[in-house]
Amino acid sequence: MRSIPHPAKPSQSGTLFPPIEPWQSGRLDVGDGHAIYFEQCGNPSGLPVVVLHGGPASGCSPRMRQLFDPTLFRVVLFDQRGCGRSTPRGECAHNTTADLVADIERLREHQGVERWLVAGGSWGAALGIAYCAAHRDACLGAVLRGVFLTGRSDLDWFFGGAGALVPDAWARLLTFVPAAAHGRVGKWLFDAVCGADRGRALEAVRHWIAWEQALDTGAVQALSDLDDAAAQAAVDKYGVQAHYLRRECFLGEDVLLERASRLAGLPVAIVHGREDRVCRPINGQILHRAIAGSRLALVDGAGHNPFSAPMAAAFVAALADFAACGNFPE
Repeated sequence: MRSIPHPAKPSQSGTLFPPIEPWQSGRLDVGDGHAIYFEQCGNPSGLPVVVLHGGPASGCSPRMRQLFDPTLFRVVLFDQRGCGRSTPRGECAHNTTADLVADIERLREHQGVERWLVAGGSWGAALGIAYCAAHRDACLGAVLRGVFLTGRSDLDWFFGGAGALVPDAWARLLTFVPAAAHGRVGKWLFDAVCGADRGRALEAVRHWIAWEQALDTGAVQALSDLDDAAAQAAVDKYGVQAHYLRRECFLGEDVLLERASRLAGLPVAIVHGREDRVCRPINGQILHRAIAGSRLALVDGAGHNPFSAPMAAAFVAALADFAACGNFPE
């Protein structure tokens, strides 16, 4: 067992660590006209961990740093192609899962990291599986949260089946989507967001955001009031997300699970909220069965939000286990 520093104490929330600032940030040219924003925080001599954000296209945020003990981990965060502070923002050309996997490996080499822990949530969990399968020798293990399996069943759930859980919010979304498209809500939204009519694209994004928020909270949410800068950022973000989702993230469930099976024997912890309405809890069980030797924790009182107290506590605990012994003991 390796020697580790004395762990930091979480903030008064009891789950997240206090806010910290990066000690390094920059952009890495990854080719094809893309440059990805990255940052490092925590302990420069700590256990390296790369953080894969969700979405697709959400980008990393300062709050994500607070999930990692800054005394134990050297935390590398980055915005995926077309996302956040990466440039050009909103660009879908040369932007596939294979490109993102290659970018992660370029970033590892750029940072001089021999092997690192992979941490990802939602879409980031799927991307983490794809990366670990392609570059297993570069991975110490993986912590995967709120698993998105990228296939048709997940998309049909999000843009259909989940409507039964928040029927009033779903009904409002259907008042925006033309009646002829009620059987293919996702496809209609993808086309609207990526279409030439900017006004319709923005309204589609506002309704899409409200639907996501309703699933997260379990209640109808007001449509976002966005200024010009925020509106453009939102259209860029959801344009990249539509680009990925309409193509099942260039993976699909069967392919993702086959790649997951290649991780047998690699330390893998899966944490999934029992009340997750965005990515169903069964996804965690499906992935657990695909990865021999993985550990699954279904978290009581947790949904899809990584910062809710129950989910953050489970995620932080899994990281602490790995820092202590290089594995995820039961």
